Amino acid sequence: QVQLVESGGGLVQAGGSLRLSCAVSGLTFSNYAVGWFRQAPGKEREFVAAIAWSGGSTYYRTSVKGRFTISRDKAKNTVYLQMDSLKIEDTAVYYCVGDESPPADSSWAAWGQGTQVTVSS
Repeated sequence: QVQLVESGGGLVQAGGSLRLSCAVSGLTFSNYAVGWFRQAPGKEREFVAAIAWSGGSTYYRTSVKGRFTISRDKAKNTVYLQMDSLKIEDTAVYYCVGDESPPADSSWAAWGQGTQVTVSS
């Protein structure tokens, strides 16, 4: 069973940067995807970015393209989300997710516990 543990959240001023990490364990599938969702207060969870563990293809929601970068380090079994030029509207709890066959909605199989990202003005 895949387990995901996030770290790296915190408080940052608008325009600043944060890097989230997701430690992945129990991964036995070569064809697997790891991604990030976020949920702001009073809003639904939304997809942020994902990466194919094997080939490294990446996917982003439109509003973070050019500001966020997802990457993975296979040797460390870790996925990163580098967030630059942060905006107040990026404030949310960020969840690391994983699935062998990523769905189009938020029903990914594995979820981390979440890490808070707060962007202040």
